[in-house]
Amino acid sequence: MPELPEVEITRRGIAPHIVGRRINAVVARVPRLRFDLSSGLAARLCGGRVKAVRRRAKYLLIDINQGTLLLHLGMSGSLRVLSSPPHALPGPHDHFELGFSGGCLLRLNDPRRFGAVLWLADAAAEVSCPLLCALGPEPLSAALDGVYLHRRSRARRVPVKSFLMDGRIVVGLGNIYANEALFDAGVDPRRAAGRISARRYGVLVQSIKRVLRLAIANGGTTLRDFTAVDGRPGYFRSELAVYGRGGQPCLRCGGVLRSLRLAQRSTVYCPSCQR
Repeated sequence: MPELPEVEITRRGIAPHIVGRRINAVVARVPRLRFDLSSGLAARLCGGRVKAVRRRAKYLLIDINQGTLLLHLGMSGSLRVLSSPPHALPGPHDHFELGFSGGCLLRLNDPRRFGAVLWLADAAAEVSCPLLCALGPEPLSAALDGVYLHRRSRARRVPVKSFLMDGRIVVGLGNIYANEALFDAGVDPRRAAGRISARRYGVLVQSIKRVLRLAIANGGTTLRDFTAVDGRPGYFRSELAVYGRGGQPCLRCGGVLRSLRLAQRSTVYCPSCQR
C-alpha cells in the first residue's frame, strides 16, 4: 500500500502539472471504487481552476474554486500525468481521469478498486469527512513530539508498533516505516506503548522523522506496485534496515533479525539492538 512518503511524492509530482490549470474534462469509467464516486462530478469540476494540491495522511486533496476533490490510492493505486496529447489509450484499470487546459491529463489507475474519489464542497465538509475527521497529527509536523506520544500512550498495553500505526495517534506510519523507525530508535516493537519513557519517545520521534524524510528523498519504497507519477520506482528499498529482511544479519550488530506478526502485520526486529 502506498504510505505517507509515496503519497507525498505523488503530490509533489502532480502539483507542478495541474496547479493553475482549468479542468475541462472528467471521465469516470466505473461507478464506484472503494465507495461510490460522488455524483455530478463533471458538473462540479469542469471549469474549476486548481488552486493547490495538498496531502492529509495518505489522502490527496485537490483544491479548486468550488471545493476540494479527495483522492486515495488504496492498496495499489497510482496517478499518472500525461503531459501532452495524443495520450496513450486508457488501460483496463484506468478508472478515473481529469483533463486540463493545455492538454495535460491526470489518470488514476487502481487495479484493486480500493481507492477513493470524493467531492468535498467546502471547508466544513472537509472537517466533517469521516475519512479525515479522526486523524492524528502529521508525523513531519511540530505537532508530533515525544511529549505528545508519551501522553497518548499512558496505560496503553498494545505493542508500540501497533500504537504507532493507529491513524488516530499519528497519520501515515504504515508497516514499512514503523518497522524502520523502531529499529532506528532501538525500540522493541513488542513493548507495550505505555511502558516506554518520555525520553525514549523523544528519540523515537526523531527516528520517525528521519526515516520518512529519507524515504521521500529516495522516491519512496517500491516493493511491488508503487511508482512515481513519471513511472519511476522508489529507491528507499535499498535503504531498508529490517523490513523484509527477517532471518538476515542485522546491519548494526550482525545478529539474526527475527520475524513475527503483530496485529496481522509482518514485523522484523533485532533482539539485540531493540529493547
